[in-house]
Amino acid sequence: MSGQANKQICNNKKAFHDYFVEESFEAGLELFGTEVKSMREGKVNLKDSYCFIKNGEIFVRGMHVSPYEKGNIFNKDPLRDRKLLMHKREIMRLFGRVKQDGLSLIPLSLYFKGSKIKLSLGICIGKKLHDKRQTQATKDAQREMQRTLRERQKM
Repeated sequence: MSGQANKQICNNKKAFHDYFVEESFEAGLELFGTEVKSMREGKVNLKDSYCFIKNGEIFVRGMHVSPYEKGNIFNKDPLRDRKLLMHKREIMRLFGRVKQDGLSLIPLSLYFKGSKIKLSLGICIGKKLHDKRQTQATKDAQREMQRTLRERQKM
């Protein structure tokens, strides 16, 4: 199974805009068949989602998976809490970091790894307004340097 490329389903751009990502983890998802089919079509949104730990289990809340058109009675609630699959040791480590340091668990991306659907979640620190401005200024400067280099190479 090694050597297979991961196929991106969905990316949470808002997470990278609103948070500094300290560390990222990979987790499996507990899904129903119609949800998997809908995700294969790319009908999923991570924009306002977050993860929480309850009774030693980790869940994602706010992840919107559009109902599958041909799913009729088998479709589930699009915004239901979905259980993430991780080792107990990893969950307890995340729980300790989140409680002690006041960090957040934010879903970063959703992708296929082989035939399995995986969620990349990050331990994040919220950005302040000045941090967002600084990040944007850095990106603009990088873009300007790349543009200048391309123009010089053409000459």
